[in-house]
Amino acid sequence: MSIQTTTHLNFRGEARAALEFYQSVFGGPLVIATYGDFGMPAGAPGASNVVFGQVGSENGFRVMAYDVPGEASISSASAGVAGSTHRENGVTLTDQSFFVSARGETLEEVQGYWSALSVGGTVVESLAAPAWSPGFGMLTDRFGVTWILDVAAAYAA
Repeated sequence: MSIQTTTHLNFRGEARAALEFYQSVFGGPLVIATYGDFGMPAGAPGASNVVFGQVGSENGFRVMAYDVPGEASISSASAGVAGSTHRENGVTLTDQSFFVSARGETLEEVQGYWSALSVGGTVVESLAAPAWSPGFGMLTDRFGVTWILDVAAAYAA
């Protein structure tokens, strides 16, 4: 028996843009269903918003997202949906209840994700080689989602 977990992100009118962005970073097919696809009248406020969205790639990346019904003119990041994360006095301070972690096998792979995710975002902790990994960094992307990116360390068995 096995179980797979998938991060499900909530947005306020930005789910489609976020999913398209994550697809551009990690690859894989994009699946989007709108509220209109499930019966909301065309032209109704929010009919084109995402009720179900997913990006999943062959390398194991998978994320789901949807648009929370309600005020769509407020961005997810500015509405406090995602919260904030920053470094102060050598520690990470956050009011977020979760981060999304993406671990790659090589530093080059992770650097590619880092470069793409950081566009329009804020670096919390620069991608570098700490004692526990060949590469580790933290950033908040332009949609307000905080990511931890690291390289899998080779552990002795």
